[in-house]
Amino acid sequence: MLTKRKPVHPGNLFKEEVLIPLGLTVTQAAADLGVSRKALSEFLNGHSSLSPEMAIRIGKATKTSPESWLNMQTKLDLWKVDKKNPEVIPFPIKADDADNEEDKKSAII
Repeated sequence: MLTKRKPVHPGNLFKEEVLIPLGLTVTQAAADLGVSRKALSEFLNGHSSLSPEMAIRIGKATKTSPESWLNMQTKLDLWKVDKKNPEVIPFPIKADDADNEEDKKSAII
């Protein structure tokens, strides 16, 4: 289940918890990460999503897992889509395919 509160953009967390405490400028951090200043600035300001490549670079620079950074982006992406409340018609489930109540809840799992 998704939370009601909007998840933090990973760029904001990176800026507040890494760059500012280390006293790094966007220009310095971009050079260290091997990305353009523009690309990093857009990410830090929430104007672009975290790419797998940027997650690898940030993970290496901070000695953290790229998966943890991508997980933050995934949570934010899912939250945004869920807020749009897409209209979906559930797949039908055959009565003979569901042996118990748990099986009836999902057509896939």
